[in-house]
Amino acid sequence: MKSLVLERKDELLLRDFPDIDRQEQVLGPRDVRIKLHTVGICGSDVHYYTHGRIGPFVVQEPMILGHEASGTVIELGAQVTTLRVGDRVCMEPGIPDPNSKAARLGMYNIDPAVRFWATPPIHGILRPTCVHPEAFTYRLPDNVSFAEAAMVEPLAVGVHAATKARIRPGDIGLVLGAGPIGLVTALSALAGGCARVYVTDLAPKKLEIAESLSPAITGVNVACDDIVARIKADTDGWGADVVFEATGSPRAAAGVFEPLAPGGCVVMIGGQPDPISYDAGAAMVREARVENIFRYAHVFPRCVAMLASGAIDVKPLITRTFAFDDSVHAFEVAASAPPADVKMQIELPQ
Repeated sequence: MKSLVLERKDELLLRDFPDIDRQEQVLGPRDVRIKLHTVGICGSDVHYYTHGRIGPFVVQEPMILGHEASGTVIELGAQVTTLRVGDRVCMEPGIPDPNSKAARLGMYNIDPAVRFWATPPIHGILRPTCVHPEAFTYRLPDNVSFAEAAMVEPLAVGVHAATKARIRPGDIGLVLGAGPIGLVTALSALAGGCARVYVTDLAPKKLEIAESLSPAITGVNVACDDIVARIKADTDGWGADVVFEATGSPRAAAGVFEPLAPGGCVVMIGGQPDPISYDAGAAMVREARVENIFRYAHVFPRCVAMLASGAIDVKPLITRTFAFDDSVHAFEVAASAPPADVKMQIELPQ
């Protein structure tokens, strides 16, 4: 089975990977076998490629990349009842231990034993087929494309963040960072009830894309515009009700309370490579609520439903598509961080 394999830091190969063939030869009674169609390139995939690690997760042996995926069911386990061969699906990439305390409490995303695609030592799905539990595989409506379905995974992060923020209709939101996660968070905040969402970045093209998503999104280039002054001016000095930190920048995170309204909420999304500090006094005088998210839980069906209804449109975020045979080149391009690109995807042969 030809797969995109991260051999070690800075080395990718498209090659046969017999180990995964042996691991997935037998289909469990509640599993399905899926022929992969579209796989998104995530920032975490690129980070493993360029750095060989993310925090405590270290690539110590060859690993298949990829975790944002859609495909078609081609085989069913003996006890599968909700899916059929031929169903178009997307897949939630984290599989928890159903007996863990976290899973039993409904917080399966923070189960220490979760097995998450393309997180060492678990292989990802930039390969022709995979085996996945029925419970974490979701049928697609006819009007949701494979490309849109491969966006459900990053969209789930934004929807989880908006859910944790407890947005109220008419809130003013601020998203720091116009990368893929920042933009899906802006869309999720609008879907959750925000009247207006400001999105910041340093790349004019990304801000153009942000503003093209909705007339209720305002892009702010922080290289030439003071976001705190802008928010204060537009809210009669009150501030944003919700601030989402989606840059992963220690500098951005350190000032996250400055544009926040009294009684507002900060949601920390961006992954920080090192410990950060922020102004606890600024949080205290606002009586700010701080939420942290780790991936997502219980939101994949909501994401699929919003794509199907048109409540959220992720198509403008898909800015480049590569053939599977060009996967190594695709990662080289993604690692160069082109300012005009948001989400790159890879299509597998059908």
